[in-house]
Amino acid sequence: MRLGRIAYVNCYPVYAAMDRGAVACPATIVTGTPAELNDRLADGRLEVSVISAVEYARHAAAFELLPELSISSDGPVRSVLLFSRRPPAELGGRRVLASTSSRTSVLLLELLAHEHWKAPVELVGAPAEPGDLGRLADVPHEGVLVIGDAALLLGDRRAYPFVTDLGAAWKAWTGLPFVFAVWAARRDADRAPVRDVHRALLASRKWGLAHLDELADLAASHTGVDRTACATYLSGLDYGLSYRHLAGLTDFLRRLAARGAVPDGTLAFVGAA
Repeated sequence: MRLGRIAYVNCYPVYAAMDRGAVACPATIVTGTPAELNDRLADGRLEVSVISAVEYARHAAAFELLPELSISSDGPVRSVLLFSRRPPAELGGRRVLASTSSRTSVLLLELLAHEHWKAPVELVGAPAEPGDLGRLADVPHEGVLVIGDAALLLGDRRAYPFVTDLGAAWKAWTGLPFVFAVWAARRDADRAPVRDVHRALLASRKWGLAHLDELADLAASHTGVDRTACATYLSGLDYGLSYRHLAGLTDFLRRLAARGAVPDGTLAFVGAA
């Protein structure tokens, strides 16, 4: 059994206990970017993984959701940020660089620009990992969408006059939480090992949420971002998948389906033993 893990701080609360042996992991952990894990689960190189919400919708016929687990925000997410030289409502027709590592975040920005701010932008794919931030000045742009650890770093630098948190923008628009990522299993994976992995993830999350101060220290050491900012970030994330989360996820996917970006469908979950 192979389990995917994003190499970002936002996964620390779910995986740290397994990394430290506090919770046994009944799988081989494979680390990658969101886009890499999406592709590996789709082509069978992983049986279970954290993946973007959009990728689940695109492959719902082949995937099932693990209950009770997501990476969500009910307001500011602090790591999916639009940095711009002018307010979002004034970006219409202008070039915005968009991280190629998160399909959900790119489609959320596109949706907000078209339907909420009424200012569609020219989205241009661009790498935006932490090591790429120094090259942003070489590419003409009015805004840049950055996610994960790179967003924490760029936010710490205060290099742009306007910073728009897409989690907060979604909450202001819809009143609902936003589900950025979910855990999913391939439908053709053996169910017993999948359920074992699910139980381990839930136990590891419980440990992680009880040790957020320790994980904030680790995050600050790993990223170079201020420790207080890391603590605020981790404490603001939501790793559940309640009815309110599902309402937010369903609303997002319904809006995307209406635009033809994902198939229209219903959410399916791995059944209990």
